[in-house]
Amino acid sequence: MTGAQGAVKYHWQSQNVKQSGVDDMVLLSKITEDAIVDNLKKRFMDDYIFTYIGSVLISVNPFKQMPYFTDREIELYQGAAQYENPPHIYALSDNMYRNMMIEVENQCVIISGESGAGKTVAAKYIMGYISKVSGGSSKVQHVKDIILQSNPLLEAFGNAKTVRNNNSSRFGKYFEIQFSRGGEPDGGKISNFLLEKSRVVSQNENERNFHIYYQLIEGASPQQKESLGIMTPDYYNYLNQSGTYKVDGTNDCKDFQETMEAMQVIGISPGCQIQVLQIIAGILHLGNIIFTEQGNYAQVDSTDLLAFPAYLLGIDANRLQEKLTSRKMDSKWGGKSESINVTLNEEQASHTRDALAKALYARLFDYLVEAINKAMQKPHEELSIGVLDIYGFEIFQKNGFEQFCINFVNEKLQQIFIELTLKAEQEEYVQEGIKWTPIEYFNNKVVCDLIETKLNPPGIMSVLDDVCATMHAKGEGADDTLLQKLSAAVGTHDHFNNWNSGFVIHHYAGKVSYDIIGFCERNRDVLFNDLIELMQSSEQDFIRSLFPENLNTEKKGRPSTASSKIKKQANDLVNTLMKCTPHYIRCIKPNETKRAKDWEESRVKHQVEYLGLRENIRVRRAGFAYRRVFNKFLQRYAILTAETWPCWRGQEKDGVLHLLRSVNMDSDQYQMGRAKIFVKNPESLFLLEEMRERKFDTFARIIQKAWKKYIARRKYEQMREEASDILYNFKERRRNSINRNFVGDYLGMEERPELRQFLAKRERIDFADSVNKFDRRFKSIKRDLILTPKCIYLIGREKMKKGPEKGQIKEVLKRKLDIGSIRLVSLSTRQDDFFILHEAQYDSLLESMFKTEFLSLLSKRYEELTRNKLALSFNDRLEFKVKKEGWGGGSSRLVVFLCGQGDMAQLKLGGKTLTVSVGNGLPKSSKGSVVVWNLCVYFQSMQRKKSISQQRAPPAPSSRPKPQPRPPGPRCRALYQYVGQDADEVSFEVNEIIDLVKEDPSGWWTGRVRGKEGLFPGNYVEKI
Repeated sequence: MTGAQGAVKYHWQSQNVKQSGVDDMVLLSKITEDAIVDNLKKRFMDDYIFTYIGSVLISVNPFKQMPYFTDREIELYQGAAQYENPPHIYALSDNMYRNMMIEVENQCVIISGESGAGKTVAAKYIMGYISKVSGGSSKVQHVKDIILQSNPLLEAFGNAKTVRNNNSSRFGKYFEIQFSRGGEPDGGKISNFLLEKSRVVSQNENERNFHIYYQLIEGASPQQKESLGIMTPDYYNYLNQSGTYKVDGTNDCKDFQETMEAMQVIGISPGCQIQVLQIIAGILHLGNIIFTEQGNYAQVDSTDLLAFPAYLLGIDANRLQEKLTSRKMDSKWGGKSESINVTLNEEQASHTRDALAKALYARLFDYLVEAINKAMQKPHEELSIGVLDIYGFEIFQKNGFEQFCINFVNEKLQQIFIELTLKAEQEEYVQEGIKWTPIEYFNNKVVCDLIETKLNPPGIMSVLDDVCATMHAKGEGADDTLLQKLSAAVGTHDHFNNWNSGFVIHHYAGKVSYDIIGFCERNRDVLFNDLIELMQSSEQDFIRSLFPENLNTEKKGRPSTASSKIKKQANDLVNTLMKCTPHYIRCIKPNETKRAKDWEESRVKHQVEYLGLRENIRVRRAGFAYRRVFNKFLQRYAILTAETWPCWRGQEKDGVLHLLRSVNMDSDQYQMGRAKIFVKNPESLFLLEEMRERKFDTFARIIQKAWKKYIARRKYEQMREEASDILYNFKERRRNSINRNFVGDYLGMEERPELRQFLAKRERIDFADSVNKFDRRFKSIKRDLILTPKCIYLIGREKMKKGPEKGQIKEVLKRKLDIGSIRLVSLSTRQDDFFILHEAQYDSLLESMFKTEFLSLLSKRYEELTRNKLALSFNDRLEFKVKKEGWGGGSSRLVVFLCGQGDMAQLKLGGKTLTVSVGNGLPKSSKGSVVVWNLCVYFQSMQRKKSISQQRAPPAPSSRPKPQPRPPGPRCRALYQYVGQDADEVSFEVNEIIDLVKEDPSGWWTGRVRGKEGLFPGNYVEKI
């Protein structure tokens, strides 16, 4: 912490969590790039990586594992409004999931940012959260497993170490998690984009090939290494170009096991798994085939190196040599066509070998994606949440065709962000007639058009395709032609410049210089028929299935190019995203060192500028957080007033105004458009939502109250009978407890957050009571005993010794027991209230007047969890283990029960023995009386009671008589405290005197206490 202790702020929702900067940058006092960077830096240095701009989440890569991604956070954010907790990716994930369920609309999240900003990790957290909070059957659990296991598999084959990122996605993916109408994930679909195939055959300095190669080398078993011919990575030409084989913090051996497990979960058979590894190894050995040039013709330098890749790929070694060094070409002359073999030179042979390696890898990757899709496919789509994790914007020292395609896709994503958060929002205000001052921003559509437009003038991709269509041989000539044609077509464009080795594009994220060499060859992306035929001759069915082309059909038109494919994929992706309700995560990379707490001011400021965060804040501050067409708004909030429920009779606009006035919303918090209502702040919307929830809650409580009361009273006898059976013929009964009503919660847990904090967020409470707990010296201490379906909690109180609450008495969790860990419960045969919970570590001696109720519920829960009966022991000599703590710890104590006088237990301490004396109770064979309840009679009695209360009182006489003393009627004294559970019940303390109005055979009597008349359980009192 910095500064004086008194100046430190803490987040209002979280204990001892320091407030750092502002959670939502809409609240910044100054809206400048410097103020945004300063706020992000403050939060980053205090380990807060998430910040909001309204509903947009900003995420700064911390380059370390953060502590707030546990099950506790999942519970905290589930179902909570955005403003209730600090910013978090779980809040955005929960918002998406709830929006999908409430609005019945598909959702998507667009994760953008440059390479190394943390996009892939963000996508993992979103998928992990949704998997945790959505319920489901075993089939649904299988789909969840596939969703989660697809990550390590696709990362192994699609990610690599680059200069800027140790786990850089070298492909883009759009992952759709598909849901049933009930919100269960029951399917999924992955679309992948532009795998960086060139990485298979070459890498820059300090970079690696795809992870799977190093995983195989490090993690394969000795038998696998022998059968696949695995050597050290420096042996392979496809791995040794960069001189980098290890990555800090990455365990390739462990990752290999995870990759193989993922293939198993996804349903790839063991045989196919072996063939996948054979292809990977075959590609490595293929790269070691070197060519020499003799008389302008290529020859394999060492024919011995042909055998092993041929064996792994199931093809003939001689055919492999032939297809790498020659090519069959078709020529047409005079209406006839004939095939001739053309021998390749050394450069052409090397390119052919690399083309085969890249094709094998790319098709294998597509197979893995398809295998995941098949494992998750469902017959028809209902609802979905899409997660877009795509390669970030890239600017390297040398930028080639791959960077051009990657940056084009990022331009398209930026265009969506602009369209939906800046442009469309402002246009909607104008269309709806909302008062609005336009905010200027850079619209990057001009850059997208420069790259992808087809006509007048043609864009870069169109010019590139034209050059490739007329290109006959590989070489620098085609690239030079491309550069000349680009200068002629777009040379005067504001966002385009030439330079000596290529061209420059002024992207939204900055200027990027592209090296023209290799553009045409990589764009053609042609796999010659010779190589397809070679692979179709493989002995392995799996490899043949990767090359399904029919080579006998005549091809018409231009072959598709890499740029045309990525353009189509990018536009299809944009169309898909535009059909969903979008959410945004803007990822920021704080440094190039990949170290925690390292902050490069200029780098972050550049990202803040090109991501348009300042404009985003300005539009958000001036705009409206929520908008809905009138009829949808009316449908959702109609329940708030009698006039609008069940339907509004009149103009929809008037109905919306009526609703807003009924909740006293300030007029400056909303504006009425022509067809939509616009609400300015999220807090105003949350007010509406809370009031709606309250209304539903009230009506639900009225229904529940009547039903629960009936059910509780009908079950009263059944529960009491079951509880009595546990002690029947084993233990004497107390006279006043035999017919006692079971309440369950004797502590009022709904209004005790200080106790609920130790329980899970939605953990149900079966029983709660204040009990006496006895320590090793038999000293009695008060504890709150809470029983839930899975656990037993013992909560005490202690004075805080440090921290901001020093000196205060606070609740402390003293013990938490899993119900399944209880080995035995011991009781005496007498009418006392003692019982011992026996557990492996040490035992707990407790005393509760409601022990029968507790044991009844504990027995039920134990049987549900373990499928076994809870062991109960009845003896008047009970031994129990005490906690190991210093001297004298870990030994046992004895409790002896004797016949004494009266119903109250008398305790006598003697060393390690406690003697309990108590008088005789009711016989062990005692049972309560039986009352039969009838639902119709019960509801009629409730109706009668209601109608009597609604009758008008007769008019008061003109003169008041003197008050007469009330004749003394029957009275009773409270034996136990009773807290009324409903409005028509009375509450009283122990020994309080109650005027008895009416006794009812049901056991619920009517009485008057402290001037209030109501119902109470008759077995809680004795007549006097």
